[in-house]
Amino acid sequence: MTKPDTRLGTLLLAGALAGCSLAPAYQRPEAPVAPAYPAAGPDGAGPAAADTAWRSFFSEPRLQQVIAAALRHNRDLRAAALRIEEARAQYTLQSAERLPALNASLGAARTRTPAALNQSGRAGVGERFDAGLSMAAFELDYLGRVRSLGEAALALYLASDEARQAAQIGVVAETAKAWFSERALAEQYALAAQTLAGRQRTFELTRQRLDAGAASRLDLRQNETLYQSARVAALTLARQRAQAENALTLLVGQAPAAPPAGAGPDDAALDAMSALPAGLPSELLARRPDIRAAELRLKAANANIGAARAAFFPRLSLTAALGSASAALSGLFDSGSGNWSFTPQLQQAVFDGGRNRANLSLSETRRHLAVADYEKTIQVAFREVADALAARTYLGEQVAAQLAARAAQAERLALLQLRFDNGVASALDVLDAQRELFGAEQALVQARLLRTTSAVDLYRALGGGWQ
Repeated sequence: MTKPDTRLGTLLLAGALAGCSLAPAYQRPEAPVAPAYPAAGPDGAGPAAADTAWRSFFSEPRLQQVIAAALRHNRDLRAAALRIEEARAQYTLQSAERLPALNASLGAARTRTPAALNQSGRAGVGERFDAGLSMAAFELDYLGRVRSLGEAALALYLASDEARQAAQIGVVAETAKAWFSERALAEQYALAAQTLAGRQRTFELTRQRLDAGAASRLDLRQNETLYQSARVAALTLARQRAQAENALTLLVGQAPAAPPAGAGPDDAALDAMSALPAGLPSELLARRPDIRAAELRLKAANANIGAARAAFFPRLSLTAALGSASAALSGLFDSGSGNWSFTPQLQQAVFDGGRNRANLSLSETRRHLAVADYEKTIQVAFREVADALAARTYLGEQVAAQLAARAAQAERLALLQLRFDNGVASALDVLDAQRELFGAEQALVQARLLRTTSAVDLYRALGGGWQ
């Protein structure tokens, strides 16, 4: 067999052995959660959250504009996109290790040999010209070490993309919740401002009556207390609304081009938003990108074990060169000027101070950590869905009960006002009824906000938000 045939056979054998891998067979861990959600309540019949685009779930045009701006300008999403580029570059670098690196060279050398070292006894000047291709220390991956590292890099790259999708879903949900919170605070502030105006008029009227001798100082102080309390409530809500606007600006990444306006969703819209089918916990493994990202990180850790195991075995590398050499530039490519070299090398660590064993132990420990992270991610997702389903079960009834309470307080105030006008009830009774009606109206706004945010949380927990 000729030398070229020997080289070809060696390469074919290395290629056949390259299919080997010392990485352990990957098995998805069992989901450490119950097979069904507790207190899930009646399930919706609409499309799954993961199949519902956020523009379909949030139908308010101004809110859609704000969410779209957040997806363009949010700094967390910008950082997530850059992490994808980083992971892609790392994967490209690792993939390049599976291919030989070829270098072209063209060189010239001019040397002077002293007379004492020259056979002719005279000093001489020699020239040499070289041109060729070379391949330096290309590892023949017969145990899959390089391939395992490439698989780990690919899994981390895909995990970074899943993490970006999870971040996008989070930005959509948090932007919507910030929008609805600002709207609820605006509605509460409007109620507080209306109450404040009424109590200020009553306070001024009582002061005029005191000046005329028709009211006592006790009546004045009672009305002043109610007026100042309403003023405190209005100022508190104004501060909270301004802070909610700042939170929305931070999520969007700039001041929203479409400022919040209008009221929050009504009860019919809330019923539609809450009517998402929960499905089974096992379906979350495919729906939620954070769970998919955790599993990909687990696969990367599993592949790294294969690379760590392969380090215990000899490493086979190949160095080769092909070119031509001549004493004159004009004869560099003449017949007979060709040269080549072929240098396979087998390298085995004899003593490494326990480095390979420690690296294998580190890889196995990181795999155990990745399993724990994967299982915790599933448990957190299960808890988020279960909490949102529990909120859906009770908040609808809570809003209905609060509506009834507000209606009862409004009727009570109307009856007491009628009795006061006829001299049967006292002004204190009317003021107390006004205060309780104001509290019932504020509680109703807060209950509707809780139901709205729980619907958004359920949408996010089930994997919706990015289509």
